[in-house]
Amino acid sequence: MALAAAVIGSAATPTGTYAQAEPLAAVAVLNVPTQQGPPQTEHLAAARYLKEHPDAAPQGANDFGCKPTAQHPRPVVLAHGTDSSAYSDWSGIAPLLSQAGICVFALNYGGKPGKDSYGTEDVWESSAQIGTFVDQVLAATGATQVDLVGFSQGASVTRYWINKLGGAPKVGQWIGLASPSYGGVMYGLVPIADAVPGIYTLVEMGSSLAAVQQAAGAPFIRDLNAGGDTVPGVKYTTVGSRVDEMIQPNTNIALHGAGATNIVLQDLCSDDLTGHFHLVYDPYVQRLVVNLLDPEHAVTPACVPVALGTGISDVILAAHS
Repeated sequence: MALAAAVIGSAATPTGTYAQAEPLAAVAVLNVPTQQGPPQTEHLAAARYLKEHPDAAPQGANDFGCKPTAQHPRPVVLAHGTDSSAYSDWSGIAPLLSQAGICVFALNYGGKPGKDSYGTEDVWESSAQIGTFVDQVLAATGATQVDLVGFSQGASVTRYWINKLGGAPKVGQWIGLASPSYGGVMYGLVPIADAVPGIYTLVEMGSSLAAVQQAAGAPFIRDLNAGGDTVPGVKYTTVGSRVDEMIQPNTNIALHGAGATNIVLQDLCSDDLTGHFHLVYDPYVQRLVVNLLDPEHAVTPACVPVALGTGISDVILAAHS
């Protein structure tokens, strides 16, 4: 279960046993880290730094004195994946956005009281926490809208807030990295779990409530996409990998609807076999995200080979660091 506990928030797990029709009573922790940490190049280094600096924020993020410019009028809010944190997932991308002159913010959402990891609790409640944080960012910056970037579970809870909780007027652009838009079957494990009573309980024990709420066919996924994947007024972009280790089929990453663009990494750089775990630390993807948020200064990313499976061992070690 170590691998699932570390990264299942990216995509998929057991389907409907634990999902709620409404958010649970407010118990999950929303935390805004404030200590600026250094940029990192992979999850393991970020996890080791975070162990010694639990309040670490990605460099350049969470400066509530930052004022948007005419060139970059919308602050960017970053939402991490399951059993992760703002620093763990965004210590590479956030500094690049800050350097581009964008006001950047990153929250820790969905934390279990008394624990030091986030994105583990009820996903409906986490979706509401996104809205709470966005309102804080808008109030501090004076902006009228934000852009949202979510990795893995972060893509789903941000899109849920936009589509279902009234967030659309406050958002210009949404970007989902390794977005479990339609969940996944985890190499066929989800259909087996659907057929065998008790497996979901074991999965939750080995990972988290949020993990078991995110699978192909799960109530949250059905709720998320009911009535259409997108709503008017928001630009939606997914960035995914054809070799995503968690979301199968990988076409489940894509959105279907007006205003949606779906980018497959290997269509742009066939030698880059980055999958789910390394996506936020892949330099090509990082530059792609900056280009989407700052198109007037877009730089063509360097396409270099990346080995299949890159980042898996780092995530496993990070989960036990």
